[in-house]
Amino acid sequence: MDDGLATAERQDIALLRRLEERVLWLASWTIHNANHLRESRDGLKVGGHQASCASMTTLMTALYFRSLRPQDRVAVKPHASPVFHAIQYLFGRQTTDQLQRFRSLGGAQSYPSRTKDIDDVDFSTGSVGLGVAMTAFASLTQDYLAARGAVKPDAMGRMISLLGDAELDEGNIYEALIEACKHDLRNTWWIVDYNRQSLDATTSDRMFTRYGEIFEAAGWRVETLKWSKRQLTAFARPGGEALRNWIETAPNDLYSALTYQGGAAWRERLTTDLAGDAKALKLIEGYGDADLALVMTELGGHCLETILEAFERAAEDDAPRFFIAYTVKGWRLPFQGHKDNHSGLMTPAQIAELRGRLGVVEGEEWDIFSGLGDNERAALRHVVDTAPFAARKDGRKVAPTVALPTADELLKAVEGGGEASTQAAFGKVMFEIAKRTDDFSGRVVTTSPDVTVSTNLGGFVNRRGVFHRRAHEDVFKNRRIPSAQVWAMAETGQHVELGIAENNLFIALAALGLSASVFGERLFPVGTLYDPFIARGLDALNYACYQDARFLLVATPSGLTLAPEGGAHQSIGTPLIGMSQPGLDSYEPAFADETAVLMAHAFDRIQREDGGSTYLRLSTRALAQPERSDDAWREGTIDGAYWMRPPEPGARMALVYSGAIAPEALAAFEAIVEDMPEAGLLAVTSPDVLHADWTAAGRARWTGGEARSSTAERLLADLAPDAVLVTVLDGSPAALSWLGSVRGQRVRALGMETFGQSGDLPDLYAKYRLNFDAILDACADLLI
Repeated sequence: MDDGLATAERQDIALLRRLEERVLWLASWTIHNANHLRESRDGLKVGGHQASCASMTTLMTALYFRSLRPQDRVAVKPHASPVFHAIQYLFGRQTTDQLQRFRSLGGAQSYPSRTKDIDDVDFSTGSVGLGVAMTAFASLTQDYLAARGAVKPDAMGRMISLLGDAELDEGNIYEALIEACKHDLRNTWWIVDYNRQSLDATTSDRMFTRYGEIFEAAGWRVETLKWSKRQLTAFARPGGEALRNWIETAPNDLYSALTYQGGAAWRERLTTDLAGDAKALKLIEGYGDADLALVMTELGGHCLETILEAFERAAEDDAPRFFIAYTVKGWRLPFQGHKDNHSGLMTPAQIAELRGRLGVVEGEEWDIFSGLGDNERAALRHVVDTAPFAARKDGRKVAPTVALPTADELLKAVEGGGEASTQAAFGKVMFEIAKRTDDFSGRVVTTSPDVTVSTNLGGFVNRRGVFHRRAHEDVFKNRRIPSAQVWAMAETGQHVELGIAENNLFIALAALGLSASVFGERLFPVGTLYDPFIARGLDALNYACYQDARFLLVATPSGLTLAPEGGAHQSIGTPLIGMSQPGLDSYEPAFADETAVLMAHAFDRIQREDGGSTYLRLSTRALAQPERSDDAWREGTIDGAYWMRPPEPGARMALVYSGAIAPEALAAFEAIVEDMPEAGLLAVTSPDVLHADWTAAGRARWTGGEARSSTAERLLADLAPDAVLVTVLDGSPAALSWLGSVRGQRVRALGMETFGQSGDLPDLYAKYRLNFDAILDACADLLI
């Protein structure tokens, strides 16, 4: 019986090897077609990374056709995108048309994309290293949901990253590793394609020992897949230990060069280096050139048996795993091992040789089973159809809509008049949400990089607690030491506390913000940080938005208005970041009621089909709150602007402000209307939304869309054609200067264009020309 099982397993491995060859072929052909056969109208190289695909093919074959379960999620190495698409093609989730249009408009994407590819992409990749960290925070999100019974024990999936070894140079991976350690991460596999080559050259020698030490110190189990079964068999023969030692000590660049040169070069070098070892020389002589090259280059990451055994061991528990799979970049392709092969492409002659070697019939290149007999086709089809991953039917889930609090309900939290800052208003609304007992409040999850208290999340956390899989009491509270903060940790907590690493914040928001489509459970993530440090995690923020993750980002405090904090903490360009980031609507309210309305709007956007994420740029500056005579301001707040003081028809001037600078604008306006009573005062809550609406309306007139006037055009229509605008905000003046283009009116834009410094507000506003006098000077400059 054992022999029978062994024979069956050998047959299965043989079929998987055959399947792996066909995946390699289709990935290589997809790239070749895009670069050599498809019409090129611009003369630009298309690319596609044939070498990077070849080094990962065996690992991905083992994973997708044997080890991966329907509930597992994978972030695929960006440059292995064609391999991923080829595998999805076998599962019937990708089309020939998409592969033929690889890297062209509407075709399969250069790098796996959740929003642009038609096949089942779990996590977008492309920005090196971010997909790796994403799997860690996806695992944390899964634990968060499991603690609430939303993910059942038998549905817990592994979050898997397939990454290139050069990605391990990215610092955000280690930031995520530290956070994973703090949160007792589980159900996470990081599988490294350790081919020892980067884009430019070979990588540093023997770094794998350092990587292993780092991950072991963080509590991960490290699996090194260095040797194939073929190599271990050779090493067991007389003289084999010398071959093993030679490979162990060979510099990466020498090993790569000999891999490229082939069997004859291997023979010459080994014969020279092992000249005094008769047993080793005899062993070498027993191999032909091709077989000798195979023994020296078929490493553990190219051996299906080795890989499958490692995956099976890892599947026995939920401990995080770090696999170092030794591979050869470009393995089995004509440029294998060459240090310049990263962007290399096979020539027509070389692809023809590969086609013949793999038995693919010319003219049938898109038929992945081309050239195979009926029995072998059926056997391979059976392997695909019975793979555990083939059972996945709902890779992209749909979460039910959650009933949300109305703007009126959230406005109650900020009632009372007097003076208030937008940051304080945010904290009051969050505390009001924490007091609620509805489904929505239970789905709000907050997170912050060690600035929870100073960004006014403290009230929410005090009431809802900190999330951690291992409960930890608040020792200060239990010992009756007075403290404003209750910092108890438990699985029921709704705040995920992070260390000071903004990359982690944004990737956590990406994972939490994809919970609806990944896990079928809606969450309403709210992340806070200091506004100037958005730039520190900007790549990760872009990554989150690129995947259409949904969240509310609150950046506070902001701008020169930080005053004594000084120039290192005073943000300048963040309004422009908000304007330029797709998938993210940015707002800068001045008043508490605007903040509450915008929070209600942001939660609604999170679950709308055509929605997205929202960024609120808030301030600690307490302002006198306006008395509202009606509710007309509400719609304008969401649309990006409204008239705080409407102009008379034909008015020659309007003052425009955004955010915390409102008192200066209001004071200057009161002085202006003494001489120009027809002037208007425009409150801009979102330069971003206002600008996007204006450009969209303009495009529509020329692209067959709905002909309409934009919000900005309607608001400025009452002004005279030659009216002037003075704009002011605590940030880059470019955020509002474009308003002059709406109707061709002259603009003087006030704002920050240099680094600030410490000081009080009167001194700083005066020095940087944001005060009452500066606004009046700008008005006079335009009018005189």
